[in-house]
Amino acid sequence: MSQGHTISASSQNKGRLKLVITFTSLYLIAEVVGGILTNSLALLADAGHMLTDVGGLAFALIAITLAERPASPERTYGYYRAEILAALANAVVLIGISLYILYEAYQRFLDPPEVESKAMLLVAAIGLVVNLAGMYILRKGSKESLNMKGAYFEVLSDMLTSVGVIIAGIIMWTTGWYYADPILSAGIGLFILPRTWILLKEAVGVLLEGTPADVNIEELRKCVAALEGIEEVHDLHVWSLTSGVNAMSAHVVIAANDSTSYNEMLSRINQGVTSKFKISHTTIQLESKGYGEKETHL
Repeated sequence: MSQGHTISASSQNKGRLKLVITFTSLYLIAEVVGGILTNSLALLADAGHMLTDVGGLAFALIAITLAERPASPERTYGYYRAEILAALANAVVLIGISLYILYEAYQRFLDPPEVESKAMLLVAAIGLVVNLAGMYILRKGSKESLNMKGAYFEVLSDMLTSVGVIIAGIIMWTTGWYYADPILSAGIGLFILPRTWILLKEAVGVLLEGTPADVNIEELRKCVAALEGIEEVHDLHVWSLTSGVNAMSAHVVIAANDSTSYNEMLSRINQGVTSKFKISHTTIQLESKGYGEKETHL
């Protein structure tokens, strides 16, 4: 069985997350003021996203800090799942914000107000630079961790909103067509929803202890069964503690004529599994032929 407290992918990106939180917080203040002064829904929608971003990114940072705490008698696996809860919370909040923007866009479409498009463009352009920088900083970590993916999606949604605000601002500045503001806002909301839904499903999948997408459980079963001295593999389970930290448990039947010691067999299985699959923690029960025990699922 592998030992020690595995460092999660989120924890490795903690410094980057702090930097993005600082940028986002500073811009949020400027955007709220700009949105009120220009009377732009698109800009205020972006400010709403930025507000949830600051909270969501802070939540992700807190979750990373919790996940770094060592295991205890009450939390034998530690606090890894705090990162998944943060990703879940970010997804729920983003879905709520997107739905509210769609509702507000509908209301403004019925009666579009006049918008100070020049000032709106200036604020949105600054926001685009901030969000692009944040996406660049978080991009690598988003491929390794659901928690970082949730943080990345927060910043991505704001980047798209900034682009929408700029497009709407140019249209309103050059044509005076104020319907551009709610239409672009609605388009951004619709673009964000399906991506956030995917994040939500992935987070729920981890909490339900589903098989990780990066582990083929049938290939894993064949790999263990093919090792020397092993007759059968059953009651095999693979699940994620958090993104990038997968655990496995299995019952392994040893061949009757095999003279390998239990410690050597465990080492053989553990090495075979961890060298070919993304598994950090293994729990193996060695059995002889004929041993009977009620299985749980597989």
